[in-house]
Amino acid sequence: MRLKDKTAIVTGGGSGFGAGIARKFTAEGARVMVADINADAAAEIARDIGGIAQEVDVASAASVQAMAEAALGALCHVDILVNNAGITHLPTPMEDVTEDEFDRVMAVNCKSVYLTAKSLVPHMKSRGSGAILNVASTAGVSPRPRLNWYNASKGWMITATRTMAVELAPAGIRVNAVNPVAGETPLLKSFLGEDTPDMRAKFLSTIPIGRFSTPEDIANAACYLCSDEASMITGVAMEIDGGRCI
Repeated sequence: MRLKDKTAIVTGGGSGFGAGIARKFTAEGARVMVADINADAAAEIARDIGGIAQEVDVASAASVQAMAEAALGALCHVDILVNNAGITHLPTPMEDVTEDEFDRVMAVNCKSVYLTAKSLVPHMKSRGSGAILNVASTAGVSPRPRLNWYNASKGWMITATRTMAVELAPAGIRVNAVNPVAGETPLLKSFLGEDTPDMRAKFLSTIPIGRFSTPEDIANAACYLCSDEASMITGVAMEIDGGRCI
């Protein structure tokens, strides 16, 4: 019960890493808002864990503000914010990624962190406490070819984590990131380009531990970083990668 009496918002909580984090946080005692652009997926996970579902487009200021207001209304306060929602473009030569694809990747992966901060940091400052976790990627540390603008967005997220941590520490707010290696989530097929045994073997050959990450792997690290056990930890980008970035 490391998160007993805590409240949390998990964006992209309807599937993949976000759903794993929402389940883990609930098991550890938190009350969780599952926020996702897919309202049905959010509702399903929220039903499973006894949480609250919220439809949100994290790239929209109005939608993020509505999410924040709904969370404060339902939970009274927000202790933990997990910026997990993310997308990628398909493996493509950098110059062939369309402007629309580029804009959408940057809006969902980067602008969303800015928008959630605008909506929820003032509340956390008023309480003198809070934990923000950004789900970045090993792609921001050790980029793979043909995922250029996705890689760049995750590198941005890691730098945002560090600068947020420095600025918000005096206000009692900790900000950390996790860097998962590719995992068994809906995005895996997009990273691979085509989900075939050969492509999986090629990806796995770059991970010394020899398997993809799981939602449980990421959730366990997220739980620690957002708990009071990590009260001295801020500004880290923890690699959950089976050794890929060594």
